Amino acid sequence: MHPTLSTIGLLLISNVFMTFAWYAHLKNLNHRHWIIAALISWGIALFEYLFQVPANRIGHQVMRVGELKILQEVITLSVFVPFSIFYLKERLTLDYLWAGLCLMGAVFFLFRSRIMGG
Repeated sequence: MHPTLSTIGLLLISNVFMTFAWYAHLKNLNHRHWIIAALISWGIALFEYLFQVPANRIGHQVMRVGELKILQEVITLSVFVPFSIFYLKERLTLDYLWAGLCLMGAVFFLFRSRIMGG
């Protein structure tokens, strides 16, 4: 499989774990002491890193670190928005659209030499 596709797939999986580690405790463990939530989140984050570290190593074969970071942020928002709407029952606002457009601008500027062929 092409390194870029492998990187995207691994980062998607990593971000699902990351999103649950960072935010699921707000719904499921809000009645528990914060240290319990932190320890459970830390356990979930281990799985995030088991996918994120190989993703970055594979991706760095074909991308610069800045490109990897922007790709990560786009994937993060792509995972976070559905999570916040469907899992946390947050309301979708236009701010998500504006944030997504800003990230798409960042993607364009970082990858424009590849996109424009120069």
